[in-house]
Amino acid sequence: MQDYIYLFLISMVPLVELRGAMIYAAVAEMPFLPSLICCVIGNILPVPFLIKFAKTVLVYLSKINKIGWIFQKIIDRGNKKAEKVRNAELFGLFAFVAIPLPGTGAWTASLIATLMQLRVVKSTFAILLGVITCGIIMGILSFGIVDFIM
Repeated sequence: MQDYIYLFLISMVPLVELRGAMIYAAVAEMPFLPSLICCVIGNILPVPFLIKFAKTVLVYLSKINKIGWIFQKIIDRGNKKAEKVRNAELFGLFAFVAIPLPGTGAWTASLIATLMQLRVVKSTFAILLGVITCGIIMGILSFGIVDFIM
């Protein structure tokens, strides 16, 4: 049970997210399907809140002296990534999250959805499908690599 709590928490951490959590599950020799479900829930849980409140919080924080530039950099990075998926919108969010590359997780996709002013429910669903797809890909890669090595 404790491993699933760790797995859940790891999947919620920005940058690590589901990608890192699935590797942890494979190394800890946890079963694939329960691990995938746990990771998906942990990774998607913050998404609606991020979509709803991220822009407001980031804009506020970007106006603080001495540290505001950090948050402005996050906004600028999100705007840059948003340009890449703007035409495809929801499919773009799905594809952005589904491909397991660094910086393309649910947290960044939530920021993109916020900056593009997309609806919360539709964006969350597109991101959810991307998270599930990425989880399956990462699971196959992680569990396959661990089985191959051992």
